[in-house]
Amino acid sequence: MREETDRSIVLTGATGFLGAFLMANLLERGYHVTVLGRASKDMELSDRLSALVRWFNIAAPAESLRALETDFSKRHLGLDDETYKLLCGAAGKIIHCASDTSFVERNREQVMTANVNNLAVLLDLAADARAGHMYYVSTAYVAGKCEGLCMEKPVTMDSFTNVYEESKARAEVIISQYCRNHGIPLSILRPSIVYGHSKTGLSMKFNALYYPVKSVSYVRDIYLKDILYQGGKQSRRWNISMGDDDILCLPMEFYFPNNGFVNLIPVDYFVESTLRIVEHPESEGIYHLTSENPPDMATLTEYTERFLGVRGIQILSDPALRTHEPNPVEELLNRYIEPYRPYLSDMRIFDRSRINNITVGLVNPTFTYEIFERCMAYAVACDWGRKSALLT
Repeated sequence: MREETDRSIVLTGATGFLGAFLMANLLERGYHVTVLGRASKDMELSDRLSALVRWFNIAAPAESLRALETDFSKRHLGLDDETYKLLCGAAGKIIHCASDTSFVERNREQVMTANVNNLAVLLDLAADARAGHMYYVSTAYVAGKCEGLCMEKPVTMDSFTNVYEESKARAEVIISQYCRNHGIPLSILRPSIVYGHSKTGLSMKFNALYYPVKSVSYVRDIYLKDILYQGGKQSRRWNISMGDDDILCLPMEFYFPNNGFVNLIPVDYFVESTLRIVEHPESEGIYHLTSENPPDMATLTEYTERFLGVRGIQILSDPALRTHEPNPVEELLNRYIEPYRPYLSDMRIFDRSRINNITVGLVNPTFTYEIFERCMAYAVACDWGRKSALLT
């Protein structure tokens, strides 16, 4: 009976980026997965999961995956008593991966509702089911506005870059207190920025790392069209030109207050690290799923120029070094990347003592140009998500 319970997982967030990859790998490893979620505007939850199973090309028994449409604002998740009782019997381990990832302050209420207020019914499920373990997918950036070494320890910071960080920090405190009071083993997983699969480029979401590259590609295409088909009048106005080597000179300057780094991990490393934690017999605690060798913006800029066939992008750490007033293109791109700016020049270093003990032999691949190119080529092939067959 214990072995059957250990192979039973209740998962939230399975239609999101991280949760979908987790679900796929759990099914491939023979787990029985019960997904808690909601229908979309056009699809029932079961249909959304079926689409994901086809997308991942998973050959798992149909009975290994169960969909339960739930409402986290209601008692017993909005389920009838019989269904809730059956769910409690299936809740051997619970992985809470669902969250609202908006950074925007105007969305504060919805972010806090999704990430903090709606925790109560899931935690009650863990207690009612006497769950064997709770795993909470948080973020490394609960470290908040600090510099230097961030430990794999409970949240102490109360100053954050955005509402998302704040909500995840508050959630960690609530979950930790509840699990401690009810004797539920708890593991908190804190990933940094997660990009696509390092070996295949496969991804469902194209924000964070992808967003600045996508933005520059759109600007490049505008001026290429102007030069090739409209005589280049607008391009000349902003000193944009095509070189003899067919590389577009796109002079743009971006200011970042720190000579920091961009802490990136591929989704395959996130999944394997998470499953190592889930399958470890004594894995209570906090874990940083982060990079020990993150690239800086100069490196990512060089990768972007090389991939898009442009040059002239400058990263400045001192606004006094600007050679010109920001032109409309720079102003537009600066607005686009503003939510991500704190993560593109990050001075935080994440302690990995605990995660290294669990993931002995697991390598987080260095973020090379080859991996960057593979991931961006996949993004371009599906038009930054517009051509994806998935409705998530």
